[in-house]
Amino acid sequence: MSQNHVPFCPENTLLDNNFKDPVCIDAYCVYDSCADKDCIEDVPCYFQPCAQSIIESANAVKIRNVSVECVSIDLSPVGFQAGFYTVDMNFYFSVKLDVYSPCTKDINTICGLCTFDKKAILYGSEGNVKIYSSDCRIDDPGLQSMPVKNLPRATVQVADPVALSAKLCEVNNDCNIAYSQNIPDCVCNRFGGNDFICGNTEKRVFVTIGLFTITQIERNVQILVPSYDFGYPEKGGIVLTDDPCQIFDQIDFPTKEFFPKKNLDYSALPIAQPEECCQEKCCSNDCRQDRCKTKCCKEKCCKENCSCHKNTK
Repeated sequence: MSQNHVPFCPENTLLDNNFKDPVCIDAYCVYDSCADKDCIEDVPCYFQPCAQSIIESANAVKIRNVSVECVSIDLSPVGFQAGFYTVDMNFYFSVKLDVYSPCTKDINTICGLCTFDKKAILYGSEGNVKIYSSDCRIDDPGLQSMPVKNLPRATVQVADPVALSAKLCEVNNDCNIAYSQNIPDCVCNRFGGNDFICGNTEKRVFVTIGLFTITQIERNVQILVPSYDFGYPEKGGIVLTDDPCQIFDQIDFPTKEFFPKKNLDYSALPIAQPEECCQEKCCSNDCRQDRCKTKCCKEKCCKENCSCHKNTK
């Protein structure tokens, strides 16, 4: 049975009707997502021993900025809810503080570590197959050499955190604030080690952070897309050279620098009143009616009661 085929043409493109055949590609499809705005209040800040000694002698602190050092994500199926998954996220923030001490006028800038746990439940469909890949070898001792179950993938997009406030508090000596989870080595190395002071301190710093995140679950699928042609590079590579004259030859002549831009908007110019036009351009002692070149002068000035008109008689 014959079928009518209408070529596909995206709007506002130069592809016209060059649609050829649909091709199958392997890509990640977003099955579920959520956007959250979290105000994390009074999060304890942990410091290295040297920075903690500065906190002990401080009387005030001020937060300067906050950045995300790392986010660890754990994905697990939800019991009795087929296709749903729990996304456990652990955020690690690097907090930069200005510390004020009554003993000195200098302001010390130190960095501390803050952690935040977050959880989301999203739909990711089901998959009961195991995936093998030619990228891995059987004799490879790494975990990637083992077949993995067709689980979805969880991703978290994080905007730059907002540093809201920081406060300095006195605590009891028997106060012991422990971590809710182990800190990854990659995070500890950025602070100079994992010997953070967690308790037995006289003063603690608590910060408030604003966080914007988008959490989504993706699954690897095969989809059909319209095909036009292979994408070929349309520009050449940049040739680097040490010759200063060759570099100078590649610079366009700065014509605009020699000819500043003119203001062609005449509507913004002030319009002279008819009386002013007559006095300046027409009504003078040596004026004659044939010299009244402007329309304003001819209509409003060159009349019987005008000195310009009288001089022409």
